Amino acid sequence: MPKTIISDTSCFIILSSIGELELLHKVYGQIVTTNDIALEYGEPLPEWVTVETVTDKYRQQLLEMQIDKGESSAIALALETPGCTLILDDYKARKIAGFLGLNYTGTIGVIVKAKLIGAIKSIKPLLGKIKRTNFRLSADIELLALKEAKE
Repeated sequence: MPKTIISDTSCFIILSSIGELELLHKVYGQIVTTNDIALEYGEPLPEWVTVETVTDKYRQQLLEMQIDKGESSAIALALETPGCTLILDDYKARKIAGFLGLNYTGTIGVIVKAKLIGAIKSIKPLLGKIKRTNFRLSADIELLALKEAKE
């Protein structure tokens, strides 16, 4: 069975804003998200995104005391989905996911993986587009991404 990939809203928004949403599909195939994230995104999701409902709403509510509803729903769903990987960009959400023993990456990690599997030739043009959006990309993260992508 293929590994489940659960995406938070930020990955959909960032990749859409630079015209690269399809990259998510190229890298992972089917993506899972939650109702809350689909609502936050606010646009129709592609057919390769499955929307699932979190079973343990209490767990999600506890997480919402620290992070937003979308991230909370993604983490709560990940806790119900053994062996999955989360796509999270928010620092606090990533810390919580790590503390809970969940595997995670971010949008930049998706782009690096796309390069490593040959879906794109270079990450530099995409990083340039991202820097022209309102997404904060630190110089350290950019350098690390370039190193991981062997650029």
